Amino acid sequence: MRLSILFAMLVLSACRSGAGKNVELRFGNDGKFKIAQFTDLHLTSGSPNCAVTEATVRRILELEKPDIAILTGDVVCERPSRELWAPLAEIFEKARTPFAVVFGNHDAETGVTREEVFDILERSPWFVGEKGPEGIFGCGNYVLPLLGSRSGKAQALLYCLDSNDYNADKTVGGYDRIHFDQIDWYRRQSTSFTADNGGVPLPGLMFFHIPLQEYAMLDGQKTTVGAKGEGVAGSRINSGMFASILDMGDVQGVFVGHDHDNDYIGLHCGVALAFGRVTGADAYGKPARGARIIELDEDQPRRFTTWIRTPEAVERLYYYPSGITKDEEDTASYLPAIEAVPEKHGVRYAYCEGMFKTTEAMAAAPVLEEGTLANFSIEGAPAEDHFGFTFRAWINVPERGIYYFYTLSDDGSRLYIDGELTVDNDGSHSSRRAIGKAALEAGLHELRLLYFEDYMGQQLEVGWRSREFSECTIPDDVLYLPE
Repeated sequence: MRLSILFAMLVLSACRSGAGKNVELRFGNDGKFKIAQFTDLHLTSGSPNCAVTEATVRRILELEKPDIAILTGDVVCERPSRELWAPLAEIFEKARTPFAVVFGNHDAETGVTREEVFDILERSPWFVGEKGPEGIFGCGNYVLPLLGSRSGKAQALLYCLDSNDYNADKTVGGYDRIHFDQIDWYRRQSTSFTADNGGVPLPGLMFFHIPLQEYAMLDGQKTTVGAKGEGVAGSRINSGMFASILDMGDVQGVFVGHDHDNDYIGLHCGVALAFGRVTGADAYGKPARGARIIELDEDQPRRFTTWIRTPEAVERLYYYPSGITKDEEDTASYLPAIEAVPEKHGVRYAYCEGMFKTTEAMAAAPVLEEGTLANFSIEGAPAEDHFGFTFRAWINVPERGIYYFYTLSDDGSRLYIDGELTVDNDGSHSSRRAIGKAALEAGLHELRLLYFEDYMGQQLEVGWRSREFSECTIPDDVLYLPE
């Protein structure tokens, strides 16, 4: 009984509209579902730039033909605002595109309440957003299930939340945050969907306006791509939203607006954190106006592709979860494969001992033991502390592409590919992860790994990922003994 009721609720949530009430959020026959994120339209009554913003939105809808448009806040920003919401809805009606809205900090400053805006939008036959449950902070907390192309079962989830506006506590000030009862609501929704999917979390994306504090941690990371023209203007209080995302294990990407000169995307703890591209001509910011596009694949539910679309161009095509971009693939200098025929799987090693503080210091130490292993491992080391390994292997790369490699080590490690330093995790330290990337032709490539253990704890793990597969430790069956 519970499953049938839940199914009916899913269909009701996914099939909404005024004229016919049959707008479905469903993967297409090609297994794809495309989202256009418009953000910070900053519509202003009487401004000639409203027509420019409208033209931008219409052109992108025409070019991309998304299955849904999600507006991530600061949509209408000045009084009188009531007269602008209905014409905005007409843009999506004429394009026959379902659309949803979450609010920004400026949307509440226009003399119309959030609830009143939803009353206006709900008259549109293509609006699929909701006010959300009563008694929970904010307005516009809801989840949109995406149905499978061949079934009525939810295959993915779009979480929309109200990130609110300004902190009510004047001793703190600044922008507000997602509140605890909203986070609790998300956790309950996620738990329910996971339970009805056999205990496996459904892949999800999350949309709101004000960025989380974790966005600031993307600065300078190797997998961060895009423009960073200003700081992260988030709340001064960490809401704990990101920690709950990690706990629930469903949300793969978070998409926000607010900071108009930022449109970067990066990975934090395996979750993509992304800014949209500012859309409004009356908004501040240097980037060409446009939108962020996200495309999901029903047959590869733990991946998505995203890019920036302006009326003139496509920019920064990015593959999740690899963090690889098309620009990298097109411009990289690829290391050629070794011309050899491998005969046996495995890794060669040389073992030494000494009071090392860097991998370089191992060169002066005599080799005490040599042999072969199935993979990179320090489990058989004769000593508990003060030792080192030099590993060599050929790795069989399945196809031409960009590959990320990592070492997780205590203490230091360095990974060389075809003689080039790729991962630098050197020095005496506790367990630490470092990553690097290499552009490799298909075929065999030489891996050389230096590792030393100083004292107090020992660990070594070596892994990789590409656009075609998720991160994992390097499997035994792609490693071969070098000649």
